[in-house]
Amino acid sequence: MFVDGQPVRSCLMLAVQVSGRVVTTLEGLAEQLPRLQKAFAGNHAIQCGFCAPGFMIAAAALLCSNARPSEAEIREAIKGHLCRCSGYSGFVSAILDAAAHE
Repeated sequence: MFVDGQPVRSCLMLAVQVSGRVVTTLEGLAEQLPRLQKAFAGNHAIQCGFCAPGFMIAAAALLCSNARPSEAEIREAIKGHLCRCSGYSGFVSAILDAAAHE
C-alpha cells in the first residue's frame, strides 16, 4: 500500500498509524494495474497469489519513480518481499516487461 504517496509494507503498519493519512491499496492503482497484471501473468510471476499484491505495489512504486529500471534496481525494490512458490526471476521479468510496455 501507499501512505501519503510513499510505499509501505502493510504487514508492518497498524491501522492507527495511518489515521488521517491518504492510503492507496492495490485496487487504487487502476491506471497501472492492468499493465502489471498482464506482465505478471505473462511472465508466470504468480502462482498462489498470496504475495502478488505486495510485489505489484513494489513494482508500481518503482515504475512511478523510474520508468526504465535495471534488473539490479528491480531486485533492490522487491528485496523485502517473500514468495514461497515461484521464486523471484518471474517477478523481475514481469517488472521489466511492464516497464517496456509503458
